Amino acid sequence: MLFSTIESGATVAYKKNKRTIVIPAQSNPRVKFGADKLAKSLSLIGYDVKIVQNDKAPTGTELILIGVKGDQLLTGLSTLINNSGKAPGKEGFSINYTKNKNLVIEGTDPSGALYGCMELADGIKIKGKLPDNIALTDQPEMVLRGTCIGLQKPDYLPGRDVYEYPYTPETFPWFYDKALWLQYLDMMVENRYNSLYLWNGHPFSSLVRLKDYPYAVEVDDATFKKNEEMFKFLAQEADKRGIWIIQMFYNILIPKPFAEKHHLKTQDRNRPIIPLIADYTRKSIAAFVEKYPNVGLLVALGEAMEGVGQDDIDWFTKTIIPGVKDGLKAAGIKNEPPIVLRAHDTDAPSVMAASLPLYKNLYTENKFNGEALTTYTPRGSWAELHRKLSAIGTVHIANVHILANLEPFRYGSADFIQKSVQAMNKIYGARGLHLYPQSGYWDWPYTADKITERQLQVDRDWIWYKEWGRYAWNSTRDRNEEINYWGQELANKYGTDLNAGKAILDAYEESGEISPKLLRRYGITDGNRQTLTLGMLMTQLINPYRYGLFTLMYESEAPEGEMIIEYAEKEWKKQGHIGETPVQVAKEVIEHGKKALVAINKASSTVTKDTAEFRRLRNDMHCYDAMANFYAEKVKSALWVLRFKYSNDVADLEKALPFLEKSVAHYADLVKLTQNDYLYANSMQTKQRKIPMRGVDKTFIHWKEMLPVFTKELNHFKRSIDSLKSAGSGKANVLMPFKNASVKLLSGNESYVISKDALVFTDSVAKIKDITKQLVGLKGLKLNKAQQIKSGTTLKFSNTVPVKVLIGFFNKKGPGYLAAPELETDASANNYGQSEIKISNALVLDGYPPINVHAYSFEPGTNTLTLGKGACMVLGFINENQEMRIYNAGLDGKGKDIDWLFE
Repeated sequence: MLFSTIESGATVAYKKNKRTIVIPAQSNPRVKFGADKLAKSLSLIGYDVKIVQNDKAPTGTELILIGVKGDQLLTGLSTLINNSGKAPGKEGFSINYTKNKNLVIEGTDPSGALYGCMELADGIKIKGKLPDNIALTDQPEMVLRGTCIGLQKPDYLPGRDVYEYPYTPETFPWFYDKALWLQYLDMMVENRYNSLYLWNGHPFSSLVRLKDYPYAVEVDDATFKKNEEMFKFLAQEADKRGIWIIQMFYNILIPKPFAEKHHLKTQDRNRPIIPLIADYTRKSIAAFVEKYPNVGLLVALGEAMEGVGQDDIDWFTKTIIPGVKDGLKAAGIKNEPPIVLRAHDTDAPSVMAASLPLYKNLYTENKFNGEALTTYTPRGSWAELHRKLSAIGTVHIANVHILANLEPFRYGSADFIQKSVQAMNKIYGARGLHLYPQSGYWDWPYTADKITERQLQVDRDWIWYKEWGRYAWNSTRDRNEEINYWGQELANKYGTDLNAGKAILDAYEESGEISPKLLRRYGITDGNRQTLTLGMLMTQLINPYRYGLFTLMYESEAPEGEMIIEYAEKEWKKQGHIGETPVQVAKEVIEHGKKALVAINKASSTVTKDTAEFRRLRNDMHCYDAMANFYAEKVKSALWVLRFKYSNDVADLEKALPFLEKSVAHYADLVKLTQNDYLYANSMQTKQRKIPMRGVDKTFIHWKEMLPVFTKELNHFKRSIDSLKSAGSGKANVLMPFKNASVKLLSGNESYVISKDALVFTDSVAKIKDITKQLVGLKGLKLNKAQQIKSGTTLKFSNTVPVKVLIGFFNKKGPGYLAAPELETDASANNYGQSEIKISNALVLDGYPPINVHAYSFEPGTNTLTLGKGACMVLGFINENQEMRIYNAGLDGKGKDIDWLFE
């Protein structure tokens, strides 16, 4: 207390404790920032603090000396420090008292000095005083500890495609909000993050102007100046806090005005590297590096250019690295800025092998659990890729990406997160963390919460950032101590006691198991084309391959176990089960939901602070519980449905029905819980979204939109059971054969009639062995398989009515086969509605895997379809309005199609 009332009624001030903070005369901005933070923390507990800059320590005993190892200010003090005997490494620090009781904070580097100040300030905040004794040495475990912000949107800008978002006040008003940036950067330094990734498809056209391509700039002059000012402001403020800005970009994207002038597409995955685009890109990178020499680059070679291959290596070694070197030369800088290579849809080890002789300061980065959070026990080929990248010898970074299975509900499981960081270290060999927002990446800076004044992610998801940052610094902290630490943090947050704080932590940790377990055991994909919290259709559970099942999720991003379809087959054959099973997970998530509710309710009556946010947190626990029960009951139903596939006994379907009814009832509860609390479930609201429903024009983004779908599915199932009972057989609806659409071929391809024994390639004797009746009679195109493998496939045609082009993809991945459209690696994979398999196992060629049919939709006009390298079949053209029911033709010999039970 600074003031006290004496008997006369007069108020006098007690003498404050004084402290002088001394930093070197020429201090790094990070040292100054740290000293300021420490001074403020001391002032808050009543100290009179002044900061002086001097290379010689004043005489006295109330000093705090801050500097970097080797600073003149600290000369001679190191021998007087009661050090712990361990010298800190990069970004490390020591805090000790000298014999005359002056406090010394010595950093290995300026960031270390900053973190030493932050550590002492945090201790003062907790204890309410300076420590009487301290001899602390510490340093971070992870070399890079970063968060990211996307300069991207939930939907496309008019006339543009995915990732194309120029930096403008209209599109990103928050980008120009300096106060918001300072709030975010302060959060970062408080949690010891040292890197900030800015994601954008092609940022250069918003930030640099090229002499040779002045028309490539995508913003007006006033906006361009604002962008320059903001980027410099951001870089300076970040540097003060020890944060390195890293600008991400995709390849190969070009600005819209540049594309229009040269009659090119802004992005074309199958376009070969052309000199004009290479020259523009190289000069853009050079100008950026010259203008912002302290900003790093994160390069995504894949996704917007055709994946693995020599083009990736050439683009990186002949365009990107030379562009960086050109910029350094123009700026007269010798030190190479870091370049982070994203190992997404590219052969990163080969790219690194070709690049390291040319450029040394390279990093690698790869997704931790794909685009979700599913396990802290990663394995298989995904873990092997991480280890291979780590073994290169440069710093490898694990990227916690998108979190499509967590949004929008709150997530704060300290246990799951600590174990995940340990897995990054021990299983992957990673020495860096790249962290996405917990929810709402595409709608930054806001959450999906339905609040009059939109809630900021940095406020709502404080615990997400704090947990990852704490364990990126040190993942080996004692678990019991961590329970007390987070219990106290939560107690402080909600104005309650330690026991209640621990109960809230319990709720976070129980609910924190639900979404990871659900996705890794039942999901279709780890990508943001699936919104887990919106649920899944029954056909997605019983026939996942139809929806382009991403098997890597089961093979690498989950503990060993079984899919629903595998479990059902083994049950029928009376075979033993392996690892984590669908039935086991159904039981476990229900239990997690119950325990989360018990824990959060235990704390409810004691909460005195931030009560509105606590109510939202408690509601999220109810949402998790309802979601867990929805999935668990639906999986139980699915297993009886799959049994019918083998038994052909309608009684099995009757046993499935009550579970499906319960599942819909739980989903109705979820709708009630989210109706007034959430604006949407998923922040990505474009045609890339597919599971449970394709999201076009911001449709199927809320639970209330999905309830009628699940209700319809249930009612259809009831009718199917009734039909089977009356008809006595399990026949699906009769499928009408496809009719040829009137199309004029402009690419000179030879056609043939699809039928048994037909030859399909001009350079092969492969014949059609078996075929689904719907395709018989269509006019397919006879293609040169060797040419397809070498150069890809291009079709040119004109049509007067909307049509679909039916493309057959071999149901096997490998050299020589064209990969089917896959949104995990190709953001344009659904631009023509082509990403979903329309007819599975529809055709078989002698000596080849079965064919899956995909459909590409085209409006009337002159059209071109360009496909990547690899063999495929062009099966013909049909009118857009011709009914195309999705089903499995079953020509792979693995059983009949039962999807018709639900649609």
